[in-house]
Amino acid sequence: MEKISQSTKKKDHEEKISGRALYVDDHVMEDMLHGRLLRSVKAKARLVDIILPDLPSGYFVVDKNDVTGVNRVHIVLDDTPVYAEDTVEYVGEPILMVVGPEMKEVERILNAIVVVYEEQEPILDMRAAETVFFHYNYAKGDIETAFKEADRVFVETFQTGYQEQAYLETQGIIAYPHNGRMTVRGSMQCPYYVHGAIAKALGCKNQDVQVVQDVTGGGFGGKEAFPSILACQVAVAAQKANKPVKVIFERREDMEFTSKRHPSISTYKVAVKSGEITAMDIEVLFNSGAYTTLSPVVLQRGLICASGVYRIENLRVTGRAVKTNTVPTGAYRGFGAPQTFFAVEMMMDHIATALGVDSLELKERCMVKQGDATSTSGKYHFHVPLPEMVARIDQLADYRAKRKNYQHQTGRYRKGIGLSIFFHGCGFTGSGERDIIKAVAKLRKNADDTVEVLASNTDIGQGLKTTFCKIVADTLGIPYEQVLIENPDTDRVPDSGPTVASRSLMTVGGLLQRAAVRLKQEWKSGEVQVIEERFVEPDFVIPFNLKEFRGDAYPTYSWSVNAIEVEVDILTATTKILGAWGIFDVGVPIDLNIIQGQMQGGLLQGIGYASMEQMDYNDQGIIRNNSFSDYIIPTAVDVPHLVTEILNNPYTHGPYGAKGAGELPLVGAAPAYVEAVENALSVSIHKIPFTPEDTMRVLQEANQ
Repeated sequence: MEKISQSTKKKDHEEKISGRALYVDDHVMEDMLHGRLLRSVKAKARLVDIILPDLPSGYFVVDKNDVTGVNRVHIVLDDTPVYAEDTVEYVGEPILMVVGPEMKEVERILNAIVVVYEEQEPILDMRAAETVFFHYNYAKGDIETAFKEADRVFVETFQTGYQEQAYLETQGIIAYPHNGRMTVRGSMQCPYYVHGAIAKALGCKNQDVQVVQDVTGGGFGGKEAFPSILACQVAVAAQKANKPVKVIFERREDMEFTSKRHPSISTYKVAVKSGEITAMDIEVLFNSGAYTTLSPVVLQRGLICASGVYRIENLRVTGRAVKTNTVPTGAYRGFGAPQTFFAVEMMMDHIATALGVDSLELKERCMVKQGDATSTSGKYHFHVPLPEMVARIDQLADYRAKRKNYQHQTGRYRKGIGLSIFFHGCGFTGSGERDIIKAVAKLRKNADDTVEVLASNTDIGQGLKTTFCKIVADTLGIPYEQVLIENPDTDRVPDSGPTVASRSLMTVGGLLQRAAVRLKQEWKSGEVQVIEERFVEPDFVIPFNLKEFRGDAYPTYSWSVNAIEVEVDILTATTKILGAWGIFDVGVPIDLNIIQGQMQGGLLQGIGYASMEQMDYNDQGIIRNNSFSDYIIPTAVDVPHLVTEILNNPYTHGPYGAKGAGELPLVGAAPAYVEAVENALSVSIHKIPFTPEDTMRVLQEANQ
C-alpha cells in the first residue's frame, strides 16, 4: 500500500461524533420565518384561480409575482419555473410558499388555500411522450453490412425504474438579506450552481449573492441541481419578507417531489457472426419528467456507456430524453451509466446463453484493452486491468465453478451467481472541464504557517475534506493537522466546480497538489502567501466533439468487476444474497478506509437498485412510494458477506495517481445481481428492480 493510502482520522470526525456539527436545520436566527410550499395536486392543469384565506399579521404568501429577476431556475436549459406560472406540469410542482413565524400556523394556512384547476390530459408513460427534450446519435463502422452478413441477430429490450437517493438529511435551505446582499446557506453539493441560480432569479449582480454550504447529510446527486430550485424559492421569500426564511423538507415531501434517477427503456439489436459480436444498434429512452434539469448530461453519459467495456467495431447509438408529466429526474450516483450498463451486460449474458457459451467467456473475448478505441472513437490511453480483476474475483468468489454447478437446479432453494464488468468515465463528459467548469483552486498560507484549502467542492460524507488535506500536507511535508479546510463559502473560495462526476479528487485534488508543489518552492515562514491553480486539459486528450460524439469522452476510466451470489426460495419467492464481491480500480486510493467505505456503500446501493428499491406513480401521476416503510433500501443485514478489494493502478495525471471513485461502485451491481437470479431460476430477466413480486410472477409462468 502506498504511504498516502494509509488511513487517518477524518477532518470532520470530532465535530460529527461529538454532535457539534451544525446542519442547516440547527441554525436559528433572530426573526426567522418558516416556509412551506403549496404544491400542485394535478399532473397537468391550467391554474384558474387561487383562493387564499384571511392571513394573520406577519404571515404572507410568495409566488411568481414576487420573483424580481427571471422566474426560471438556472440549471442547464432554464425551463424550471421558480414558482408555477399559468400551468402545472406534475404532481408536486410548487405554486406558492406560505411564510410566517409559527410552523403550525403556516401549515393551517396552507391547508386552507383552495386552488381551482382546469385539468388537462397528462402524459405519464415515456413511450407515449410527444416532447423530446434531447436527442443524440453517434455511429462508427459499417453497421448495415455487419447486420447483412450476420449469422444471427438478437433483439431485446431492457427497462430500469426510478431510484431515490434516500440521503439521511432532507433538503433544506435558509436565506437572509443583509446590507443589500442575499446570503443562502444549506444542504448542497454545488455552492456555485446555487449562486448563479439565485442571481438570475433575484435579478441581482453576482457579488450581491453569498452561498454557504452547511454540513450536509448525504447527496448522491440529489443535492446537485435540486438545491438551486429550493434556494431560489426561499431567496425570493426572504427578499419579500426582508427577514431570514427557513425551509426544511419532511421525508415524504422529499421522497415524493425531489429529483430521482431517470427510468429508462433500452433496446439492443446485436449482430453475431462466427460466434463473435460484430455490431450493436442501440436505442435508449430516458424519462426526464416535467422539466429538463440535468437530463442532457445524464443522457450523454448513458449513451457513451451503452456498448459497455466491449470492443464493438460497428456501432450505432441513439438516445432521447423525453418529457412526461411526472416529477423531474436528475443526478444520481452513476449519472446515466447504471441504466445502460445493466442493459448491455444482460444482453451479453443472453447472447452467450443462446450461443451455448459461458457468459464470462464471451465477455472476455470482447473486452477492450489499452490502445483500443472507445465507443466514441476516442482512445483507452492507459492500462485496462480487467483480466487481472476477473482472475481475482474468480479466486475470491469461486465464480466459474459455481456458475456451472448452479445450472438446471431442482428443489426449493436454488443458488445462482452473476458477474458484471464495467467502468466509470472520470470527470465531466467531453470538454466540460475545459470549456464550462474552468476550475480554480487556491492554497492560503497564513502568518502562523497553517495552510488553508480554498475550493468550492463539498464534503457530503465522502471524506473530501480529509483527502484534500492529506494531498496538501503530504506534498508540503507538513503535519496533516497544519492543513485547514472549512465548508465552502462563495465569498471566500474560488469556483473549483461542482462536487459531481467523480471529479473532485482527481481534478481539484490535482490542482491542490500543483499549488502545494509551488507553495513548497516559494515558502516564506511567517508570511501570508496565496497560490492559485487553474485547470489545464491533459495534452494526450483527443478533443471531444459533442455534435458528433467523437473523441475522448473522458481522459481516463475507473474499472471494476462485481460478482454476486444468491439463493432463491421458490416457495416464498424471496432472494437471499449469499455474497457480494467487488474489485475496484480507482488509481491510487488517497485514504484506504474512505475508499473502502465508498466501495461498500456504493455496491450496496447498486444491489438496492437491482432488487428492492421499487418506486412508481399511479394513474394520476402521484408517486406511491414516499416513505421508508414502502420504499425499501438495503442495510448491512441484507448483504452479510460483502468483500471489496482495491487494485492499485496509478493514473499519471491524478494526484498521487488517484482517479474518480465515488460513482464507480454503484454502476455494475444490478447486472451482477440479475445474472445471479437468472442463473438460479434458468430464466431471462429484462428489468430492474427485480423484486420478490417479479420472482413470484416468473415462477408462476414457469409452472403454467
